[in-house]
Amino acid sequence: MQPTAHYTRGLIENQCRLKYVNFETHFNHIYHETLGFSREHLVVRRGKPFRLTLMFDGRSWNPQTEILGLRIWLGNFSQWFPVQAAKQPSNPESWSAKIHPGDLHGQSLLVHICSPVRSSVGAYGLEVTIETAGNRRSYAVGTLVVLCNPWLEEDPVYLPAEEQREEYVRSDYGLVYMGSNLNPSGRPWSFGQYEPGVLEACLKLLQVSPQHLSDVNQDYILRADPVYLCRVICAMVNCNDDQGILAGKWHGSYQGGVNPTEWSCSSDILQSWALSDCSPVRYGQCWVFAAVLCTVMRALGVPSRVVTVFNAAHDTDGSLNIEEYYTSRGQKLSLSKDSVWNFHVWTECWMRRLDLGPEFDGWQVVDPTPQEKSAGVFCCGPCPVGAIRRRHLTARFDAPFVYASVDANIVRRVVSHGRVVGTAVDTESVGSFICTKSVDSDAAENLTPAYKSLQSHRGRQGNGPNMLTTKGYKSAYYSSPGPAADASGGLEVSLTLDGVPSMVDSIAMCVVVRNGSTSPRLLVQHLNAQLKKFNGVAQDCFWETQQEVQIMPGEVLKLRHRIPPSAYQSFLADDDIVNVAAVIKDLATKHRVLATQEFSLSSPQISMEIEGGSSIQMNKEHTAHVSFTNTFGKTLSGATLTVEGSGLFHGKHEARVVLLPPGKTMQKNISITAYSPGTKLLMATFSHSGCQATVSRSFHKISVSAGCL
Repeated sequence: MQPTAHYTRGLIENQCRLKYVNFETHFNHIYHETLGFSREHLVVRRGKPFRLTLMFDGRSWNPQTEILGLRIWLGNFSQWFPVQAAKQPSNPESWSAKIHPGDLHGQSLLVHICSPVRSSVGAYGLEVTIETAGNRRSYAVGTLVVLCNPWLEEDPVYLPAEEQREEYVRSDYGLVYMGSNLNPSGRPWSFGQYEPGVLEACLKLLQVSPQHLSDVNQDYILRADPVYLCRVICAMVNCNDDQGILAGKWHGSYQGGVNPTEWSCSSDILQSWALSDCSPVRYGQCWVFAAVLCTVMRALGVPSRVVTVFNAAHDTDGSLNIEEYYTSRGQKLSLSKDSVWNFHVWTECWMRRLDLGPEFDGWQVVDPTPQEKSAGVFCCGPCPVGAIRRRHLTARFDAPFVYASVDANIVRRVVSHGRVVGTAVDTESVGSFICTKSVDSDAAENLTPAYKSLQSHRGRQGNGPNMLTTKGYKSAYYSSPGPAADASGGLEVSLTLDGVPSMVDSIAMCVVVRNGSTSPRLLVQHLNAQLKKFNGVAQDCFWETQQEVQIMPGEVLKLRHRIPPSAYQSFLADDDIVNVAAVIKDLATKHRVLATQEFSLSSPQISMEIEGGSSIQMNKEHTAHVSFTNTFGKTLSGATLTVEGSGLFHGKHEARVVLLPPGKTMQKNISITAYSPGTKLLMATFSHSGCQATVSRSFHKISVSAGCL
């Protein structure tokens, strides 16, 4: 602490001098719900008092002859304010400092400081001044970080329910739902906002944003607004326009970076970005972008959660119609610029929309995946969820794009020799299930009613997928959204799956054909199965069959099929999607009717156990037992079990077996030690030489406590 002296006339002997300042970090961090955020700075929430202890040298402070004050600054903005008695009035829109009776103890003074409720988020400098009639001495004493305050009713990010604040602000653990709407799976994620250096990385993100670099003063002013914070951070999570955190990649090799499926912790990404002088981390996809954004917003004090939309539409032309094309044999083609992702993950942030009105308060969609530009920048939102449900598509920001993501139509066309020979319109699949992790539970919470009204606003009919209880997604029997009908009438086709498809069992399905006409029909059934990526990119087919059948008037045919594991086990990865399409052709009329189904396959689980339980103490060694049992029904060659654990050990641990017979188990025991509190994740993957991709990936949550101090 270096004092700066300013004299107006002569040096006064025996003056009061500041010796040091105790920032009372432990007390303040507990009181402000910021414990664990930083070891370097005091971290407080705006609008709530915090305390400092000033220690004087020479003699104690004399309030009768000396004016004690504080100066706070953020960039070029500063405010000086006096230390006053508690009974004196203060302006809640300005910084204030109070002392209560008994706060002065000899050479020690306890000062209670409060920031305005609309303070800008950032790292502030703090200076103490002591002034008499003859001189003024100033002491630059350090830095404090000011965050949003979801505990304070006057703050626009105020979240009333304590259990929600625990889940959406304090918790450093979550689930990201992936797969398909027929077989969703929750993937654990460590947000890691309390890991060393993460808060500093979040603040650095604001400092290197284009908004800050182009107009420092304007940026500091606008940082008081959570809407502005969301837009700045959303654009900075991807690197398309700036020095952002993540580079996205959806195709090809991930050499020179990390396969997005291997990430499980935001802190690793943020630390890597900060330590590399803001070079983008390679690579991310939607769930990685969303999880990193969730970490940053929670760190800055904005309640946030990761949300998955199953069958999310990417509508590039604003038509609300997504076109898909199939051959007459049922193979899906990549001919359209539009697409339907089996799942898409974005973030919701909670705030009052003072710019729109109270009907738009609450959860806001903020999507950092670089898909389309918003006001010339790759970001999306914040868009009120309530605006999407009520179709208020003029509400800021990006409501039409978000609306299409959850409520567009799919127009499926069958083409043969360059012309369309069959068309089906699906009004149910897009946005069929929208979910997030439940409060204080690992169950899925169904958010679909928050986005879509129960009664169709476009005259939709049909029951839709068999989705769910409010907080679960288990179902033993799945069906397509509804039967596809022949344009000429009378022929209906649907495709159903029996049970939850598994990587180790045959895929069982049934094509149901109903002849509603008064004439018999001679039909040809084409059935095709192919792999596709979750973002809609179709790949080669791996199984197909066809047969000729006759159906009588009013008859319902059930055509059952099984795809054996040998047809796909050699190349199917644990994150792949299977597309099955049935095309029924009427040989007399040449009309085709299409029915489709897309699903993910559940993979065999990897077992992980921690000796003594999954709640461990910091700085103590523990043993993790990781094992995989071969349930494939055949011997696997070149079996490899790989274990990673960010914050638990460095690098990777592997176990290898030349041959793993059916029913046999391979195991790896690992010593783990956590050096910081919070939630950590063990991630284990299994692969073998008979398959070119990872076969199984599992996670295990570990809670780390600081133990006895």
